[in-house]
Amino acid sequence: MTSVSIREVAPRDGLQNEDPVPADAKVALIDALSRTGVRRIEAVSFVHPKAIPQMADADEVWSRIQRNPEVRYSALIPNTRGAQRAIAAGFREIEVVVSASDTHNRRNLNRSTEESLHDIAGLIPLVHDAGATLEVIVATSFGCPFEGDIDPARVAGIVARVRADGADRIAFGDTTGMATPRRVRDLLSEVRPDLLHFHNTRGTGLANILTALELGVTEFDASAGGLGGCPYAPGASGNVATEEVVYMLHDMGIDTGIDLEQLIKAAELAEEIVGRPLPSGVLRAGPRTRVV
Repeated sequence: MTSVSIREVAPRDGLQNEDPVPADAKVALIDALSRTGVRRIEAVSFVHPKAIPQMADADEVWSRIQRNPEVRYSALIPNTRGAQRAIAAGFREIEVVVSASDTHNRRNLNRSTEESLHDIAGLIPLVHDAGATLEVIVATSFGCPFEGDIDPARVAGIVARVRADGADRIAFGDTTGMATPRRVRDLLSEVRPDLLHFHNTRGTGLANILTALELGVTEFDASAGGLGGCPYAPGASGNVATEEVVYMLHDMGIDTGIDLEQLIKAAELAEEIVGRPLPSGVLRAGPRTRVV
């Protein structure tokens, strides 16, 4: 393996777990990340402002960023109304989430997993007719704070269903940081995603990425500074920090296309925006650990 693709999710997944910040700050963060060499950025989500007030200004933020033609920007949506807004805004890469855990799905989306899957089946032709693609993110794939362990067969069943309905891509979300290398192997031996999204809540994020690499996965989400979590999953703090992932991969001789120095600057900006230290070890260690 010589290269890995990273999608930067701090502007959406990261900031939605913080107190609301001004649109100016969101625009500055996206613009800084767009200069790092990262090729994919999850920019905003189109959700009801009562559900996620942190994303209430999604249209304004998207209209103001300096779009890098070499970056693919995507938006997360919860339902048909969100998809319509994303399409109207001009997004051509759209993500929708469904939880393998029915309890988490009800907490997160106020409907059952089955109801979400039915909605996704109707979303796919709407998105495709607009010339866009739809990625289905299966949240709580490695465990749920309410239901505990998730049977890999349940995740595989969801994947089979949305693929049959025409989903373009599949991602697995480690929503609560319960994944371990053993859980990664168990799930990926049952069904394979296009992309993996790990949290570092229990300190296993990088180990999980290494395990997934060994199993052939080459696309991952990560968040500058380790910003983020899930507002509907107790204790689900700490996405894997993009700069930690990039540092590790570059030291292994695996290319990401990302300038680590520019990425660290973007992570430092994220710290300033949220007004507190972020968990990234690279930020704490300083320039002696920086690999270019």
